Amino acid sequence: MRCPPNDEKRMYVTLTSILLRSPWQFFTLSNHGRKIFGQTQKAKGFVKMKNSGWWKLHFTMSAWDSAEAIKDFARSGAHLEAMKQSAKLSTQIRIYTYETENLPSWDEAKLLLEEKGKVLNFPA
Repeated sequence: MRCPPNDEKRMYVTLTSILLRSPWQFFTLSNHGRKIFGQTQKAKGFVKMKNSGWWKLHFTMSAWDSAEAIKDFARSGAHLEAMKQSAKLSTQIRIYTYETENLPSWDEAKLLLEEKGKVLNFPA
C-alpha cells in the first residue's frame, strides 16, 4: 500500500460501515472487497486502505490524495458494482468523508460514523 511521504500531508479519508443482512453475507462482502482492493491498487490518488469487522458489522477506511480521486474511484469498476448490490447485501451503510493529516483509530472512526455519517437504510 502506498503511504504519504510524511504524516503531515493532508489527505481525504472515507469511512464506511456496512451492516450485513445476515452473517452469511460476509462471503459476498469479502469477494467484493477482494475485487475493490485490486481496484484501489491501480487507482490514481489512492494512499491506504484498512478494514475491520465481525459478524454482521464491518468497516472500511480509505485514504486518498484528493476528493476527486475518491469520486473517480467510487463511481467505477468493482466499487461501483459492489454499490449496486448494497440493498441485497446490507440493511444499513454509513459513510463519512473528511480531510485530515492522519488516519483515525478504529474507535475514532466508529464515533465519526455514528455522529456524522450519512446513513443509507435498505429495509427488508
